Amino acid sequence: MKKQKKRNRGRWRKDDTQLTLLALPTAIWYLCFCYMPMFGIIMAFKNFRIIDSSKNFFYNLLASETVGFKNFKFLFSSGSGGLVIKLTLLYNLVFIVLGIVVPVTLSLIMSQLHSKKFAKTCQTLMFLPFFMSWVVVTYFVFAFLSPDKGLVNEMLKNFGRNPISWYREPKYWPGILIFLNTWKGMGYGMVVYLANITSIDGSLYEAAMIDGATKLQQAKYITLPMMKYVIIMMFILATGGIVRSDFGLFYQVTKASNSLYTVTETIDVFIFKMIKEQPNPNMGAAAAFLQSVIGCLLILTTNKIVKKIDNDSAII
Repeated sequence: MKKQKKRNRGRWRKDDTQLTLLALPTAIWYLCFCYMPMFGIIMAFKNFRIIDSSKNFFYNLLASETVGFKNFKFLFSSGSGGLVIKLTLLYNLVFIVLGIVVPVTLSLIMSQLHSKKFAKTCQTLMFLPFFMSWVVVTYFVFAFLSPDKGLVNEMLKNFGRNPISWYREPKYWPGILIFLNTWKGMGYGMVVYLANITSIDGSLYEAAMIDGATKLQQAKYITLPMMKYVIIMMFILATGGIVRSDFGLFYQVTKASNSLYTVTETIDVFIFKMIKEQPNPNMGAAAAFLQSVIGCLLILTTNKIVKKIDNDSAII
C-alpha cells in the first residue's frame, strides 16, 4: 500500500501539466527580467570601459579590468558617511513603525463602519496618493510651502506671523517627510490588512457579540490576533529596505536644497550626488549591490529571530 502511494506521488499527473503551463509565463517573465539582468552585478567589481567598440556590451564588460572592491570605497571615503547611514536608518525605522501602525489602525476603523458606501469612498481616497508620482507630490508641497506665494505662508501672514523660508529650514523637514511618506503609503498598506480582516470567520464576532463584547474588545481579542501573521510578514519584508531610501521623497520633494543637507542626505541621494560629480556606472552598481546584500541579510536575520520567538510566524 505504501509503495503504491509512493508510486502515485511520483507520477506526473494531468494537474501537474496544467499548473506548470499556468506558471510558465510568470516563470519566463521572472527569468528574463529579474534573473538574467543579475549578470550585470559583476560591473560592481569591474572598471568598465569600451575596449572594442565593434564588440557588444557583454564582451566589453567581461574584458574590462577587475578591480575587486575598489568601487565600494567611495561609500565610506566621504566624511558625511556616518550622517548618511544614520539618517537612512532612522527614517526607515520610523517609516516601518508608522507603515504598520497607521494602516492597521485605519483598516480596523474601516472594517467597523456600518456604511459600506462611505467606507469604500474613504478607502479610494486613501489609496489615491499611492498612484501619484513624487514629481506630482513635489508641486503640491511647493504650492503649500512656497516662500513667497505658498498657502501656509499666506495663512501665517494673515495671523500676523512672519513667513518661513521652508526650503532653508532643516528643522521642519523630518516631520514633513515622515508625514508625506505615511500619507502616500497608508492606502496601499490598508488594502492588504483589510483583505486579511475580511477573511476572518464571521461566527467569531457573532459569538463575541452574544457574550457582550464591545467593538474595541472584538478588535483586541479577535481581529488583531488574526492579523498577527500578516503584520509580522509585512514587518519582515520591510526590514529588507532599511538601507534604501526613496530618492523621489528625499531629493525631488525637497527640491535638492543644499540647506536641508543635514536632514535629507540619505544613501540614495548621496550616491546620486557622487555619481553626478563623477559619472561612473561602476560606483552605482557597487552601491546597489551592497544595498541588496544587506537587505537580504536583514530579511533572513529578522526571519530567523521571528522563527525563534514564534515558529508559525516566520515566512521562510
